[in-house]
Amino acid sequence: MIDSAADSYRAGTVAIVGRPNVGKSTLLNALVGQKLSITSPKPQTTRHRVTGILSNQAFQAVFIDTPGLHTNQPRALNRLMNRAAGSSMADADLILWVVDAARWTAEDEAVLERVRTAAKPCILVINKVDRLKRREQLLPLIEKLAAFHAFAAVVPLSAQRPADVNRLAPVIEGLLPKAPPLYPVDQVTDRSERFLAAEVIREKLTRSLHQELPYGLTVEIESWQEQSDPPAVEIHAVIWVERAGQRRIVIGKGGQVLKAVGRAARLELNQSLGRRVHLELWVKVRENWADSDAALRALGYEST
Repeated sequence: MIDSAADSYRAGTVAIVGRPNVGKSTLLNALVGQKLSITSPKPQTTRHRVTGILSNQAFQAVFIDTPGLHTNQPRALNRLMNRAAGSSMADADLILWVVDAARWTAEDEAVLERVRTAAKPCILVINKVDRLKRREQLLPLIEKLAAFHAFAAVVPLSAQRPADVNRLAPVIEGLLPKAPPLYPVDQVTDRSERFLAAEVIREKLTRSLHQELPYGLTVEIESWQEQSDPPAVEIHAVIWVERAGQRRIVIGKGGQVLKAVGRAARLELNQSLGRRVHLELWVKVRENWADSDAALRALGYEST
């Protein structure tokens, strides 16, 4: 039993930040031990703040997986994602700044400036160390990056290796304030099943489609009907795109792309929801939704 009332118990919020495609979502999923945040090789897959909660006998860390901070903000959606990441840093007790061991960019420099401005304890997580060509590259890299800021700790790891991720947890514990849990100790996220289902569908679309189309689509759950005997759920979802030509691409010849996406999403949702899922997908056009603050709010995107 967790003695969350003990004076030594620690709890707080931890913002996971970094430029796009450094492995923030993979790290969140590894820390909490289940998939909450979707992943893909394409940058800017994460668009929302996703909360993952890790609780044990000694501490509770409420991780906030944020959209990748990026310098190019041509659309309202880009600006919204940057605001979401920035506000998460401002509200957090601790920052996990994730960088790619094999690649440093101008966007990493921009994140560094935000970390300095936030003036919060920060752990520098050097991810993807398994991709370094030579092991002897690691120590000079740690020394170079550690000199950028007064980090509370520097942890090199691969988010794909459980042993590496397990080394990070006690470092986080030591930097959280003494406080009772912020959430029930058996809760792993504050996001609804509807939200997580929409994200799973968007992940399958992102992985199936190419070019720039994944950034021109979003998913909205229109209806969610539960059935008790046997346990099942019927989900109707709309895939919104910006142009008629995009709609044809998402559907594919003879509907093959949409069918494959629906099947992949349904199989994952069967497992994650723990009951049989009947999934219906439609593709509709909403011109320039990613440029409209009103459309973004209507589609469930946070404004802060």
